[in-house]
Amino acid sequence: MDTLSYKTISVNKETATKEWVVVDATDQVLGRLGTRVAKLLRGKYKPNFTPHVDCGDNVIIINAEKFILTGKKMTDRIYYSYTGYPGGQRENTPATILAKKDGTDRLIRRVVKGMLPKNRLGAQLLRNLYIYEGAEHPHEAQSPKAIDINTLK
Repeated sequence: MDTLSYKTISVNKETATKEWVVVDATDQVLGRLGTRVAKLLRGKYKPNFTPHVDCGDNVIIINAEKFILTGKKMTDRIYYSYTGYPGGQRENTPATILAKKDGTDRLIRRVVKGMLPKNRLGAQLLRNLYIYEGAEHPHEAQSPKAIDINTLK
């Protein structure tokens, strides 16, 4: 019996195979888009997934302003933040976040960040996310492959 077949292969930073992926957010529900992007960033769709290593892909989201929110979530959902001062709790709805400068980028990052680990690895994974409101992006040199986000589970 070959004992080498029983060894667990753990991926590290040097052996991870990272790819560039383009995701189109047109007519995608924001939460479902966020979960699938978080899984791509984490690398959970890969057979050599390792929980403590950044082995996920670099994700480019195009047409980010064309996502949808179902129901009355645009006005009824509340995101809380705290300034650190007494009485410094702030409330924001998706409508107020989108009204600000770079609102689409902030809202999508906030949604994806909530679905990543709450540690240094999660912060590192979030740096692999690139969000653009139009259909063009400056990452053509990396030759990203376009995937249909609806085919992922």
